[in-house]
Amino acid sequence: MEREKFGSRLGFILVSAGCAIGLGNVWKFPYMCGVYGGAAFILIYLAFLVLLGIPVLVCEFAVGRGSRRSVAAAFERLEPKGSCWHWMKGIGIVGCYMLLMFYTMVGGWMMYYCYRSIKGDFAGVSTEVVSGAFSDMLGNPGLMTFWTVLICVIGFLVCLFGLKNGIEKVSKVMMTALLLIMVVLAGHSFTLEGADAGIRFYLVPDFNKMLEQGIGNVVFGALSQSFFTLSIGIGAMLIFGSYQTKEQSLTGEALSITVLDTFVALMAGFIIIPACFSFGIEPGAGPSLVFITLPNIFAQMSGGRFWGALFFLFLTFAALTTIIAVFENLISFDMDLFHWSRKKSVVVSAVAIMVLSMPCVLGFNVLSGIQPLGSGTNIMDLEDFIVSNNLLPLGSLGYVLFCTRKNGWGWDSFLQEVNAGKGISFPKGLKWYVSWCIPAAIIVIYLKGYYDMFRKGSTLRLACWMAVAVLLLGFVITCAVARKPGKN
Repeated sequence: MEREKFGSRLGFILVSAGCAIGLGNVWKFPYMCGVYGGAAFILIYLAFLVLLGIPVLVCEFAVGRGSRRSVAAAFERLEPKGSCWHWMKGIGIVGCYMLLMFYTMVGGWMMYYCYRSIKGDFAGVSTEVVSGAFSDMLGNPGLMTFWTVLICVIGFLVCLFGLKNGIEKVSKVMMTALLLIMVVLAGHSFTLEGADAGIRFYLVPDFNKMLEQGIGNVVFGALSQSFFTLSIGIGAMLIFGSYQTKEQSLTGEALSITVLDTFVALMAGFIIIPACFSFGIEPGAGPSLVFITLPNIFAQMSGGRFWGALFFLFLTFAALTTIIAVFENLISFDMDLFHWSRKKSVVVSAVAIMVLSMPCVLGFNVLSGIQPLGSGTNIMDLEDFIVSNNLLPLGSLGYVLFCTRKNGWGWDSFLQEVNAGKGISFPKGLKWYVSWCIPAAIIVIYLKGYYDMFRKGSTLRLACWMAVAVLLLGFVITCAVARKPGKN
C-alpha cells in the first residue's frame, strides 16, 4: 500500500504544529513566565528550545520520513540487522495510548465549557457558582463520559477521511481559526483597565524574581518547558514526518513548527495575564486557571459571555488538533502492524480509546478513592506522570541515540535524510553535541522530574522511585547497545 502524503507544505506544518500546541501552552507557560522573571525566563526558554527541542524534533521527523512508517514499524525498517532498537516502539505505542487516556477527557472539558459559555451559564454569576460548576462536572461520571466520547467521535471521524481530505483540511481550518481567535482575545486583553501591569509582569525582566526562585530552578524550568512543549518522544510527531515529501529539509520545517508553538504560548500569556491583573486575580497554573480563575474573570467582564465562549472555542481547537494528531498515530499502528484498512483501524482504535479513557473519567468520582501517587492524587495524575515524566524523555533519548550511534541508524544516514530537499541544513559539525550533550540534558530532565515528584515523601520512598527511574533508563540504554545472540 502506497504511503499517504501531505497535499502541501503548509498542511504538514499546521498539522504538526497542531500536535505540538496543547493545553500546556495555555495553563503552564504564562504562569512560569510570571513566576520565573518574565522576559528573562523567556530568553532562557528560547535558547533551550533551539539547543534541545529543535534537534530532538528533527531526529523524530527524520526517523519518520526515512522509514515511511509509524513508530510501530519505523525502527525495524531503519535499524541494522541484529540490533534491538525495535524495542523502542513500545515507548511510542504505550505513550500515544496513555496520552489519549486522559487528554480526551480534558478535551471534553473544553468542549463542555465552550458549550456552557455559549449558553451564558457563567455570565454575571458569583465566584462560588463558577467554582462549584467545575466540582459538579468532575463529580458527574455520566456528563464526563458524554463529552469524552463526543470528542473521540469527532476526532476519529476526521481521521476516517484520511490524511489529505480529513486531517489536513480540518487542521488547516482549526489552526487558522485558533491563531485568529488568539490575536482577537489578546487585543481585547490589552484594552482592559490595568492590563499594563499584567504586561509588565509578563514581559519585563525581573532578575530579583529569578534570584528568589533560585537561578538553578529557573534554568531547569526553562529547560523542561522547552523540551516538553513540542510533544516529542512518543512518535506523535514522527508519523507526520512519515507523510512528508523530500522537497524540503527537515530542519527548516522543525523551526517553522517551533515558531508557531512558541507564538501560541506567548499569545496565551497576553490573553491571560493582563486579564488576571485587570480583575485583581492571581494567575495560577493548571486546571484551576482555566476552569475557575478565567470563568470568574469572564463573569465580571463586559461582554463576558462572548469572550468566554471565544476563549473556550480556542482551547477546544488546541485540544482537538492534538487529539486528532495522536489518533492518527493509533490508526497508523494498526495499518503498519496488522495491514488493516483505515476504516477498520479507525473503528477498533475508537472503541479502544473510549474504553481506556474511562478509568481517568471515573477517577474523579466513582474511583476517587484510588490515589496512586500519594494523598490528593488521582488516576489522571498517574497517567500524566507516566507520559510526561517517563515516556517523553526516554523516547526522546532513544531517538537521539538511534540517529547518532554507529549501531543505530547512524549520523551519516541521519544527515542524508534530514538535509534532503531545499531549506536549512542540519550542521554536520554538531555530531558530538547531539551525541553527548543532548542525551546528558535529557537524562538530567528525566531524573530531576522523578526527584521533584517524590522528594517531599520519605527518604525510602524517594530512593525506591529513583531506583525505578534508573531501571527504566537502563531499558533505553540496553536498546542502544544490545544485539541479538548470534548476530554480528
